[in-house]
Amino acid sequence: MHEARIEADKDLPIIRITRDFTATPEQLFRAHTDPELFAQWCGPDSTTTRVERWDAVSGGAWRYVAVRGDEEYGFRGCFHEVRPDRIVQTFTFEGDPDGVALQTMTFEDLGDGRTRLHAQSLVDSFESRDAWLRSGMETGVNEGYAKLDALAAKGAL
Repeated sequence: MHEARIEADKDLPIIRITRDFTATPEQLFRAHTDPELFAQWCGPDSTTTRVERWDAVSGGAWRYVAVRGDEEYGFRGCFHEVRPDRIVQTFTFEGDPDGVALQTMTFEDLGDGRTRLHAQSLVDSFESRDAWLRSGMETGVNEGYAKLDALAAKGAL
């Protein structure tokens, strides 16, 4: 599964993302909690990521800016729970400050140095969920995860 499977729940305003990586759960956890690593893989190829705050501990906060040319897009949130097998955080695109999502990620060990990432984002309405899906998020997710694959392949995690 080298492309992320992105699914909308039919009964709840949730987006679920599943993707396999040739990396250990510990490596994926580090890629999501180390700000220098995160900045290297987050988002579509057309952007760079500038991490402005990254306190990846339970109760910590984060903010990063996606930069495309002279355009900047801010994102922020709080880490509610950070454990080696699970990260729970809020996620807000600053262009839509009322649109707060609750995101949960888990890292399933598949053995032989492979891990399945499970992520889900709960938003406040079906309209918000569908707007996320129409936003082109799959490009950012798939291009970002391809960069994460490349980091793992060259031993950078």
